[in-house]
Amino acid sequence: MSSSPARHRGIRKALATALLAALTPAAVAVPAVATPTPAAYAPVPPHNPYAGPDGTGTMHGDTGSSDTTPLAGPGAGTLTSTRAALASACPTVLIGYDGYPVALCTPILGQVPTVHLLDPDDGSSLATLQLTKGSLLGGVYAYLDHQDRLVVADGSRSLLRVGHRQSASGAWQLSVDQRLSLASAIPSDDAVTGLSPDWQGRVWFATGGGVVGVADDRTGTVRSLALPAGERVANSISTAPEGTAVTTTHATYLLTADAEGTPRISWRQAYDRGQARKPGLLSWGSGSTPTFLGPETGTDYVAIVDNADTTVHLKVYRTSTGAEICSVPVLQASGGPGSENSPVGAGNSIFVAGTYGYPYPAVPDGAGDAVPASADFAGGLTRVDIRADGTGCTQIWDNTLRSAAVPKLSTTDHTLHTVLRDPVIPGSKGTSLLDTYRYAQIDAETGLVNRSRSVGTGALYDTLQMAGTVAPDGAYLQGTVTGVLRITAG
Repeated sequence: MSSSPARHRGIRKALATALLAALTPAAVAVPAVATPTPAAYAPVPPHNPYAGPDGTGTMHGDTGSSDTTPLAGPGAGTLTSTRAALASACPTVLIGYDGYPVALCTPILGQVPTVHLLDPDDGSSLATLQLTKGSLLGGVYAYLDHQDRLVVADGSRSLLRVGHRQSASGAWQLSVDQRLSLASAIPSDDAVTGLSPDWQGRVWFATGGGVVGVADDRTGTVRSLALPAGERVANSISTAPEGTAVTTTHATYLLTADAEGTPRISWRQAYDRGQARKPGLLSWGSGSTPTFLGPETGTDYVAIVDNADTTVHLKVYRTSTGAEICSVPVLQASGGPGSENSPVGAGNSIFVAGTYGYPYPAVPDGAGDAVPASADFAGGLTRVDIRADGTGCTQIWDNTLRSAAVPKLSTTDHTLHTVLRDPVIPGSKGTSLLDTYRYAQIDAETGLVNRSRSVGTGALYDTLQMAGTVAPDGAYLQGTVTGVLRITAG
């Protein structure tokens, strides 16, 4: 390794040490955003003092799952793309205060979830750590805590905090720094789907079988609540100062904890789940990780997309009461009634990306048959704004762009960053192993593509509706079925 990257890492490590000393939970009082968020897309959910940096600490940007970032993506100059070939699908790529990306990946062979520490300069793997294999979604959702440790639940029904450090010889290492069994709350045939920290430093989790729990690995306590029989959780969960939002295959909930830390239901709102699972969705119900957003606190509202048969609707609820603000048809231009992705939300604006017909290679156990069994990938991207007086919502634009990833909104450059999947036959909706994948910057005001570049052709580059991450240096990191793409400019 050359001396120049080593010097850069030394500087980065020194800065990170000073930053971590200042950003202990007691000291953090405001969002860790270096530049003010433009009024058009403000505010975003407040910074959680027990999570990593806003924009890079969770798959969906923050614990409110806004899918926003305060960082600008690749700037002026020629766009270039490189791929770190990890022989794994990498849905979760996070970056801590020290600037080092941490990826949670599932290898093609063996499918044992594996943590990778990546080189921030080129995306190559510096160290790996295998976790205990569990459910399909057990290798998807995780977050970084305020000490840059990956927080994840593995197949042993344990809550882990995975740290990274450099040895005296300079080699990087990953290790399980803390472990807490969740077996007292989770049946042996169940597994954690999503997890997120609250403002007291506890970790909320939800299982595929519909158990919601609160774990405190400082005290060793785990308390839980079973949601109504038959309701499953197939996506992650979101936390805000007001509580924890969980969307099951039947309804959306806001939960809080009582004095002893036991979860309790504040409100429940059922939605139209349709007659069956649709192609391009991984469960029979909403594909949304619920999104907190709003014009006053950044968490005034909770948004999801339902699974109605003919046309799906964006559903917005008031966080404090669960009252429905609006139910607006979305993805009509594409004709694809379905979204597996978390809505993007900032201020009063919400963006919904369609996944109807996306050809996933596998679905979770118990997902049920799709009806119809398959369909063309329709795509579609819709922007809806909540009215300023909170009395309803208005569609701003609706297009047919086929996003193959969860878009990430930069509140600095007012751009949606994503990867588009282009068909072999232009204008068609079919998919093939020869499709081209294209990184795109989409104007949040108009829905038009301002800039794009092909990142590869063929199945090796399939981004599989996974979320991208904008790095502090402006690089856009995007997981694929075989590794991680790194798109830069200049």
